[in-house]
Amino acid sequence: MYTDEDLNSAVKKGIFTQEAVAHFRQSIEKENNTHAIDEENFRLIGGFNDIFIVIACALLLFSSSVALRIISLPLAMMAFPAISWGLAEFFVRKRKMALPAIALLLAFVGGVFATTMYLTESSPLVSFALAAIAAYLHYQRFHVPITIAAGTAAVAGFIVSILLLNFPALSDWLMLIVFISGIILFIFAMYWDARDRKRVTNNSDVAFWLHLSSAPLIVHPVFMSLGIFEGVDNTSNMIVVVLLYIFMSAISISIDRRAFMVSSLIYVLYAISHLLKTYGGVGNSFAMTGIYIGASILLLSAFWHPIRKILVCRLPLKIQNILPPIN
Repeated sequence: MYTDEDLNSAVKKGIFTQEAVAHFRQSIEKENNTHAIDEENFRLIGGFNDIFIVIACALLLFSSSVALRIISLPLAMMAFPAISWGLAEFFVRKRKMALPAIALLLAFVGGVFATTMYLTESSPLVSFALAAIAAYLHYQRFHVPITIAAGTAAVAGFIVSILLLNFPALSDWLMLIVFISGIILFIFAMYWDARDRKRVTNNSDVAFWLHLSSAPLIVHPVFMSLGIFEGVDNTSNMIVVVLLYIFMSAISISIDRRAFMVSSLIYVLYAISHLLKTYGGVGNSFAMTGIYIGASILLLSAFWHPIRKILVCRLPLKIQNILPPIN
């Protein structure tokens, strides 16, 4: 399985010419009756060997951690990110394996965060800072696209921790801070998207993971403010949830990022099914919600391009110039 980044690398090495790669992409697009921009490609798994390696890495990491606890718990915790980095040197840097790269990155950054939380026994301020530094160093070494999202999340956690530490009263506004963080993360994702409007480089993969991370941060505070998770059910909540879903869908279509809509889908499914069960008197509310949402997504997918053309053409020219071109 070859990605656009692999083809770009082959061009840099002189294996293929830029023209040959362009003709190859056009040929594939013609055969598949689609465009590379619209496919929203990202490298997740190269084959079953990726899954096999991830299972083996997980076994080694957790087993080593358990074995070292006999000697020292801090040693066991520090060994977790250390072993993750060592495994990444072979499976990511040499073998270029996609799924192990994601798993080992999360293990490394998460291990650094958990270790510092245990060793410092204080607020997560230091842990978030070191996790952000760990993500930065990992990206400089291995260039795994999801690392930017992980590092950005750590930086956001660091900033929020500073604010809460210095202004404890802000804890009452925590959901608003999370919402603003989601907006900033979305803008950051659009920055990476604008650097690769044709979506053929690593920048597009970075934007994908940022979009996937930003949507829950935006949607969750809205649902919390509505009291949906606390069982507050009324007609206005149903209307807000539906309008929010339509709004998120419109943004997803405009920026041509299905990931942005899908990552918030679980919240919408929960909210609508809960409201239908309580207010609408529908027996199997989750099944009914799944039918409604599933049918709407399929219709949206079928008419994605005509709808996107209508939406994008009505946006200001400056915004159009940072979005993927309309085919």
